[in-house]
Amino acid sequence: MEKDIIIKRDGLNLAAKVSFPDQDQYDVAILAYGFVGMMDPKVNDLLPVLAQKLQALGIGTVRFDFNGHGLSDGPLARMSIYNELEDYEAVMEYVLELPQLRHLYLIGHSQGGVLSAMMAGFYPDKVDKLVLMSSAATLVDDAKLGTCMGVDYDPDKVPAELDFGDFKVNGWYFRTAKFINTYEVADNYQGPVLILHGQDDQIVNNYASTRFHAIYKHSELHLIPESDHGLHQNRDEVYQLVTNFIQ
Repeated sequence: MEKDIIIKRDGLNLAAKVSFPDQDQYDVAILAYGFVGMMDPKVNDLLPVLAQKLQALGIGTVRFDFNGHGLSDGPLARMSIYNELEDYEAVMEYVLELPQLRHLYLIGHSQGGVLSAMMAGFYPDKVDKLVLMSSAATLVDDAKLGTCMGVDYDPDKVPAELDFGDFKVNGWYFRTAKFINTYEVADNYQGPVLILHGQDDQIVNNYASTRFHAIYKHSELHLIPESDHGLHQNRDEVYQLVTNFIQ
């Protein structure tokens, strides 16, 4: 069973759901959501269901809402790659301090995949395995072109805020996104990596995952047939690949 906890980060309360087996030692997987994603399974049940499947195998799990998302503190409009890395680092520190921790796995979807790849690069000595799903590393190229989720803008004159209808994102996100050195950081990780991407992803070109596969020395890449960015199609294959890899 998952339980709700709060992880502190610079005065912010980050909402998280954790599930740990009753054992002297256990492995833990941190699952990171994508752009405006959150723990609520109504938004996308990919990670909640995956967490359940990992728990059934005796693997501890930690899911969390980034700042401004779901139940966590802060305005969504102030989200950036930089402060989400700070959130992720706070969650990492929480897990690394668990006395029962044996092995640590990072699993990220979309923007959460980018963040997971970078965190593994920052903590290559702590992360045992890495799973990237539909990793949105093209966000750097998109920021240089001035486009995001169907909304276009002048990349040389970034507006103070972009309106996506259901939510708004500040210009700082897009100004900084142009200079995120995702692949350079990711290249510092030498452990095993599983890379999954939907063959029919219309949001993030699967070239992003192909490039990740090229830089890693111990990775396997699977393009999921007929599947979209959220990997809604052929989910059983996705879950099987991840659980087999983690085991």
